[in-house]
Amino acid sequence: MDAKSPLGEFLQARRARISPDDVGLPRYGERRRVPGLRREELAMLAGVSAGYYTRLEQGQSLNASAEVLDAIAGALQLTTAEREHLHVLSATVPRRVRTSTPPDEEADPGLGTLLAAMHNVPALVVGRRNDVLSWNRAGHALLAGHLDFAAPGSPETRPNMSRLVFLDAHTRGLYRNWDTKARAVVGNLRVMTARNPGDAGLAALVGELAIESPEFATMWAEHTVLPCGRDVYDLTHPLVGELTVTQQTLRVPQEPHQSLVTVTAEEGSASAAALTMLYQACGHPYHARPAGGGG
Repeated sequence: MDAKSPLGEFLQARRARISPDDVGLPRYGERRRVPGLRREELAMLAGVSAGYYTRLEQGQSLNASAEVLDAIAGALQLTTAEREHLHVLSATVPRRVRTSTPPDEEADPGLGTLLAAMHNVPALVVGRRNDVLSWNRAGHALLAGHLDFAAPGSPETRPNMSRLVFLDAHTRGLYRNWDTKARAVVGNLRVMTARNPGDAGLAALVGELAIESPEFATMWAEHTVLPCGRDVYDLTHPLVGELTVTQQTLRVPQEPHQSLVTVTAEEGSASAAALTMLYQACGHPYHARPAGGGG
């Protein structure tokens, strides 16, 4: 397999997770030298030749049709998100992707007005690399009150939520189910890198996290694809204690690389009361003492 081919790496990782038993293939009692299905077994299930599938996995076969990709996706038992990811990766194979650094992002002005109007609903705007482009007082107080509220205003000081989850002790301590949050971050980064294959800053972020966090490196190698959507997290906040929140990530039509992230709690719950308390207190900046080491 061409180690430099994201398509090949993804196909091999997904093939390795399916056993012959999962698809009703006989084992014949032999010792298997590869995890999961062999290439020829996957090709048979997808209805393509073994040679063609091998070339596809090696990044040598160009312009695979949507029908072929869908057949392979079915054989690999891909989720809807993984199937879309396969198509996106395949679209980048025929051309050499030129690496570049896109211009600095700025939050859409209308989103800034929306954040301010949301008041006690923690919210933030993130960009193509998960950089925080803007947040309201409640969002800052809930997720990163130990940082300067004005930090998103400059590219030099702008927090990055992926970096915070893996490398910041405060953020790591915030999530009681940190592993779930971390895997969601990695799965979303997979989606972002496939959609922006030439973004040098995004590639640098992945490289930095892989070097600085062994946990990230392990999760990244699993090739999990998980676009951000609606997730429930248990938090332990230094000011208001334990609470359960729902995080929703909404794509912004006018800015396709920006997302609006909101955090809410069930109405009438203790967690909703905790968010209200936090909002009432967030006019007074606090500095949380980090607990333990980084990720």
